[in-house]
Order: sequence, then structure tokens, then C-alpha cells
Amino acid sequence: MIPLLRRALGLLAMFAPLAQAQAQAPWPSQPIRIVVPFGPGGGTDISIRIMAPRMSEFLGVPIIIENRPGGGSTVGTDQVAKSPPDGSSFVHATLSSTGIAATLYRNLPYDPVRDLAAVAPTIWVPLTLCVTARGWNVRTAAELIATLRASPGRYQFGSNGIGATGHLASANFATRVGAQVEHVPYRSGSQTIAALLAGEIHFMHDIYGLMQPHHESGMIRCLFVTAEERTSLLPDVPTMREAGVPEYPAYSWFGLFAPAATPRPIIDRMAAAVEFALADTGVGARMNEMGTPVMRGWTPERFSRLVADEIETWRPLVRASGARAD
Repeated sequence: MIPLLRRALGLLAMFAPLAQAQAQAPWPSQPIRIVVPFGPGGGTDISIRIMAPRMSEFLGVPIIIENRPGGGSTVGTDQVAKSPPDGSSFVHATLSSTGIAATLYRNLPYDPVRDLAAVAPTIWVPLTLCVTARGWNVRTAAELIATLRASPGRYQFGSNGIGATGHLASANFATRVGAQVEHVPYRSGSQTIAALLAGEIHFMHDIYGLMQPHHESGMIRCLFVTAEERTSLLPDVPTMREAGVPEYPAYSWFGLFAPAATPRPIIDRMAAAVEFALADTGVGARMNEMGTPVMRGWTPERFSRLVADEIETWRPLVRASGARAD
């Protein structure tokens, strides 16, 4: 028995350095998956695909973008929240996936603070309200408000899912102006825009850059922007205040999250990869073309505080809007 024991101990001693080296192997050593919890073609999808090549360059491994729509972005977000915390999976989530979802869903399968580790925000997202031009002659905010009030329940707005920022923005708009409208959820921003172009829905909120070409072509009409200042992308479109619309919250941000127990060195390195990508002039230019300025210089701690603050900010707003998802 003693010789066998000595042999076993010898083997353990031989392989111990190898096991230790594997345990301390530098991250990343394999491709990284970033889940987009919406369908392809929307702002969340487009923006992370713009960033991915520079992030891959910084990290030295491929980055795979995977669209996992459903549940107003909660399906893909929950999948990452429940993934192994080994740095193999992240989610490019949004205000709606975190700060809004915490109140909107009675049975949200994850806690945005407890089950997700905030890595870094990516872009700030102001919105514009646009109406269809297909068979609809509404040309100003005043005309839209009067039309909606005159026929309660007749008109529809669209968004890329229940609880998405566009959903809450349009619901809050309707509440503020005293209109009753129907919400039609789609699986992606591109589907929602296609529905607006076809006249299947009457209005929606989305990113400046995604609506600009259709506004310029006359297929849709952007009636106002929700930011405090006009944008060069839509120079003829007034601000909410200029249009005489009662102010309501209509904005979003996107950001990267990991499963909650992901080691801090991994969080820090991925945050550095985000900052590297956002610092690239080409990436910044393309984000500006969409009207979505980059959010540079954030630490994971500051981003985590933003998420917690947004939950408190949006709790009364979600309740006041009457929107619920079960």
C-alpha cells in the first residue's frame, strides 16, 4: 500500500502545477458570446456589432453576437444571468431590460442588481416620435394629439417588445396627452419600423439615425425629438418643448452585463475592452450617425449605481403608465 500511496502522491505533485496553471490561465482564452436580447436590425444589435471588432482586437479572441429576442428583452437577459460566471457570456442589455423591467414584470426571472454584474454602458439613446405617412396625414404633434383624443382606442403604436423603452415612451406620451391607444409589440426594432412604413401602426419612438432616412424619404414623419436640443440628423424636427408636448421620460441607454458571480478581473478587462472600442474615432462617428453618443469613462461601480437609480426613477413612471407584463 505504501508504494502505491507514494506513486499517487507523486502523480498529484507532478500534475499540480499544470492544474494551477490552467486555473490561473489568462482571460480570455476562448471566443466570447455577447447576447443581444432583441432581434437583429435594432439599435441594441447594430451598436454592439459596430463595437465588436475593436473589442475583439483588444481581447485577442473572437466575439460572437447572438440575438435572443423574447419577453421584451428579458429572455436573452435571463439566459446570461443564469450562465456560468466564467467570462464566456455577456449581454448587451438596456434600460428596459433592467431599470424598467424590475417594476414592469410581476415575475421577472432575474434581479437586475443581484443577478447581473454591471460592466460598462455603451451609448446614450435619445428618441424621436414618428408617425406613418401611409394613408395618414398627421403632420404635427398638435394634430397627432387631437386625432388620438378624438377616437379613443382606434389607433396603435408599436415597439420592439413589451417593456421596451419605445413601449414605455409611447405609453407615457399617451398618458400625458390624455389619449387611449393600443400597443402592438414586435420582436425587433426593424420589424416595428417596417410596420410603421406599411401603415400597420400609427406611431412609435425610436433612435434618430434609424428613423432619419425614412423621414427624409417622406415615408414617415418625425414630429419631435425627446432631447432638450434639436439634432443635426433631423434639423427640421422640433424638440418636445418646441412642439408644445407635455414633457415625459423617453430615453434609453445600452450597456454590457455579466452573470453576477463573474470574477472582478474579468469584469475590469471587459470594461477596458468597451472603453477601447468607444474611444475609436470610427466607432464614435458611426454612433453619432445614429444620434446615440458614446458613454465613455464609466467604472463598473458607477454603472451599477446608475442601474439601481433607474429602478427607483422608473418605478412610479411604470406604474403611472399602466403598463404591465406578466
